[in-house]
Amino acid sequence: MGAVEERLAELGVELPAVAAPVAAYVPAVVTGNLLFTSGQLPFVAGSLPATGKVGDGDGLVPADDAKEHARLCALNALAAVKAELGSLERVTRVVKVVGFVASDPAFTGQPGVVNGASEFIGDVFGDAGRHARSAVGVAVLPLDAPVEVELVVEFA
Repeated sequence: MGAVEERLAELGVELPAVAAPVAAYVPAVVTGNLLFTSGQLPFVAGSLPATGKVGDGDGLVPADDAKEHARLCALNALAAVKAELGSLERVTRVVKVVGFVASDPAFTGQPGVVNGASEFIGDVFGDAGRHARSAVGVAVLPLDAPVEVELVVEFA
């Protein structure tokens, strides 16, 4: 077991099976020494734990819950990375994280939500997990998911 797999075990995390695409795309694409994941939703055992817009108030997904969903998205993205590369040990750097947050019009806390993905990536990869990032508020996401995350990683 390599360092990344050991770190996942220390965190009590198991990589899930790669989520099946919900449209006409593949989970990850390699070009040169970069791997780009497709946007990953916070699936747990094939289901979304929550749906709807993120914000404060009745019927909205609380920001703290959405932060955990972003972490799940990042976990699912790592599953796609491993499936494409064969091992997470090949990752030399996480280059970029892009997070989309289905936001209530009054919600402006997208960076805090996407921190769920960024902090998880940092916990798993340490310094190699320091990355550039975008956190974008959107009107709606596929399947009414509250969060979607994609990764760009460099590998050897």
